[in-house]
Amino acid sequence: MSSSTHLNALINQFRSQRPIRAGSLIISVFGDAIVPRGGKVWLGSLINVLEPLGLNQRLVRTSVFRLSKEENWLAAEQLGRRAYYSLTNQGRRRFDQAFKRIYVPAVQEWDGSWSLAVLSQVPAEIRQQVRDELQWMGFGAFGPTLMAAPHCDMLEVRNTLQEMDALDSTILFETREGTQYSSKALRAQSRECWNLDQINDSYRSFLDRFRPVWQEMSNQKQLDPQECFIARTLLIHEYRKVLLRDPQLPAELLPSDWGGTAARQLCHNLYNLVCKASEQYIGRTMETADGPLPPPSPSFYKRFGGLSDT
Repeated sequence: MSSSTHLNALINQFRSQRPIRAGSLIISVFGDAIVPRGGKVWLGSLINVLEPLGLNQRLVRTSVFRLSKEENWLAAEQLGRRAYYSLTNQGRRRFDQAFKRIYVPAVQEWDGSWSLAVLSQVPAEIRQQVRDELQWMGFGAFGPTLMAAPHCDMLEVRNTLQEMDALDSTILFETREGTQYSSKALRAQSRECWNLDQINDSYRSFLDRFRPVWQEMSNQKQLDPQECFIARTLLIHEYRKVLLRDPQLPAELLPSDWGGTAARQLCHNLYNLVCKASEQYIGRTMETADGPLPPPSPSFYKRFGGLSDT
């Protein structure tokens, strides 16, 4: 167990979950720790570093098997008796879409324009799947067949619809700049479409759980590398779960007490605090077929607008 009281509480909370969603945590570890260091790791390394979080060898092996055989997240390479895993091309694309929200500041100026998707001509058998994918990309349901987003990458939307064979049946519009984009009715509609109250509650819970960890660890004279890795892993895993439900709306459409801004700042602060020691731990515990994982790429230190590498 950790010497940090509040980190221990987080570990116990995670280990007490039923079921423990091991696959989701493994993807968090891949995206956060392994991708910046080449993207491939020995399965035994994953088993060793996840054991303190309550994931035994059997659970990790089963979860990795599902991620590779059933969900197409991971690809396996067998060398002798050892198995090495990396993200598939599809897994890398899904990773890029998901994790860039975590590390790249989402705040951008909004001119009041909207992207609209009309799904009335989408075949009924795939319409819900299209709705789910658009919601994941930040669209909200303004009606049974009308979805809207205040800002999005339309090229990414078109590519996604093309992959789903739904581009030709989806009607896409982009509105011009608006002046009444923060009207009372539009704010109320946004709050309803994107369940902003529920997401805000999740941000508040995140702050309540991780702020004490930050305060406790920032007062320690010397940080333990394994504890830093565990704190970093749980931090990104829990932050990712909230963030991927957050459409990242412009400030004009958010409640005045929005907790997302404070949550991102806390995530940056704690991540930066534990980064160096956690990287030491990763370097000495995770392996490829050629030995320890290579050092992180230079882009790693650009996360959250800039990390300290000293």
